[in-house]
Amino acid sequence: MDEVAQIREKIDIVSFIAEFITLKKAGRNFKANCPFHNEKTPSFMVNPERQIWHCFGCSKGGDIYSFLMEYERLEFPEALRMLAKRTGIALPERPSQIAKSSKKEKIYQINNLAREFYHYVLTKHSAGEKARIYLEERGVTPKIIQTFMLGFAPFTGNALTKYLIEKKLFPRQDLIDAGLAIQYTERVRDFFRGRLIFPLVDHRDNVVGFSGRVLDKNATTAKYINTRETLAYHKGDHVFGLNITKDAIRKANQVIVCEGEFDVISCFHNGISNVVGVKGTALTENQVNLLARYAAKITFCFDGDKAGQEAIKRSLLVVEKKGLMPTVIEITGGKDPDEALRLEPGLFKKAVREDTGVYDYLLAKAVAAADPETAQGKKQIADELLPLIAGIKNEIIKEHYLRKIASLLETSYDSIMKEAQHQTIKEQKVAVNTISAIKRPKEEVMEEYLLSLIIQSDDPKAITRIASARLSGYLPKERACQKILHHLLDHFAIGDTFDGQKFTHSLPTELITSYDTSLLYPLSHFEDRQKLLSEVEKAAASLRTSYIHQKMKQIAKEIKAKEQEGLEKEINELKKEYSLLASQKSQSNFPLA
Repeated sequence: MDEVAQIREKIDIVSFIAEFITLKKAGRNFKANCPFHNEKTPSFMVNPERQIWHCFGCSKGGDIYSFLMEYERLEFPEALRMLAKRTGIALPERPSQIAKSSKKEKIYQINNLAREFYHYVLTKHSAGEKARIYLEERGVTPKIIQTFMLGFAPFTGNALTKYLIEKKLFPRQDLIDAGLAIQYTERVRDFFRGRLIFPLVDHRDNVVGFSGRVLDKNATTAKYINTRETLAYHKGDHVFGLNITKDAIRKANQVIVCEGEFDVISCFHNGISNVVGVKGTALTENQVNLLARYAAKITFCFDGDKAGQEAIKRSLLVVEKKGLMPTVIEITGGKDPDEALRLEPGLFKKAVREDTGVYDYLLAKAVAAADPETAQGKKQIADELLPLIAGIKNEIIKEHYLRKIASLLETSYDSIMKEAQHQTIKEQKVAVNTISAIKRPKEEVMEEYLLSLIIQSDDPKAITRIASARLSGYLPKERACQKILHHLLDHFAIGDTFDGQKFTHSLPTELITSYDTSLLYPLSHFEDRQKLLSEVEKAAASLRTSYIHQKMKQIAKEIKAKEQEGLEKEINELKKEYSLLASQKSQSNFPLA
């Protein structure tokens, strides 16, 4: 058994997937809302017997590897390494495998070395003394420096590149690809120079990039610069600190979202551990999807100025689409969490405990900025709030706020509701991943359903014989359903019990997917045997009728063609066959034996 199979054997797929999404027992399977597309009715199924998963909405499926690759957007080698580490199985480091290491993996390696270099300069080297004093003045302790692996980029132009090229033997192009170096005439030089360094680490502990802050508040250059977009770093995907705070977030079932790195560090230092920072102000869909893995409640803690309010508004649509509960912390005692915690930590902690609903917060801000007594003021408040309220996913909450606005503006609920229906959020055109159920032939779906009734029943032998008898002579031989029925009959000719593992080993490779899909099919619970038999009857009758209908259409075409050729004898034979099929079609609802 190779390493891939060993890892698959060691990890139970139900327990593994349950770490990412909530699974509920559904007969022999487990079900959930699919994490790969938006849906209200669960169509994502996991089978413990076969250790597989499948979504009947978007048709994605597979094993633990395919789930991890899809969920984390990984290549197979990355997924393999993650699962190998989890199981403790050593992967052979063959030269050919090392050579095939992805460019992204190489960037992770280089970034990790850069993080160690920057951290060493900050904590041990004389070049980091100014940065150490700066952090001490801001109340950042050595323990926090170690936890977040903060660093310092020397003012010299090539300290890091020289270290990575001469000591670690990386080609200069690799440093450019990682965003750590820039081409300068015939040489390369460090991208970060004379800056405090915040490593940007993803939730899988990969160093994806860096953020650099100037120490001099009077500097004419940008206060912060970030790693440019690379294969490893995408600004809209990353949140700062999640690798450190994700356990606290999961425990609290709440994530506090701040703007900057120092906000996160100050919160963490003051015992507020369920916190992350975003680069930029508005949350992206990818960031929200990531945070939704850990918490159902998302709490905005942006700066209290107009820009902070606008950032909250721009984030709301994707937060609502994901079904998260949005709240706000109203910062007091400072302009941002970092300042508030340094000046008035007690007040800020009180504000955290008393977070308010985001729509109540925005309503209060809108009323403070306009006069609800005037027609123009009413319009201004409605124009600002209704597009946001219209995006609320929960209809009860939506009606609550529409009625609240109507009461506040002394306007009828009907007029407010109509206006909300007409509103569109022009500023926020967010692409939401919605996949409708893939259209497939009715017969194909019904075949899957019939097979699922057999395979998932407590008496598959009896159900197989009944279904096979009802469809004998009607189901085309080339159909997967017919082939699997024949294999089931052969299986039960040897014994009465159904051994799923033994049966799948006997199936030809081309039938495995059809079998697995039927094994995962989301069946309703049947209270007694008679109801199950009735459902088998309906499915078999539906398939029989469908294939008779198809055959009749084919014969009708043949009759038309023969009529043009004047072949009376063949026409009469075809008409007899057509009449016989029509009679059989009308008798499809036969009783069960």
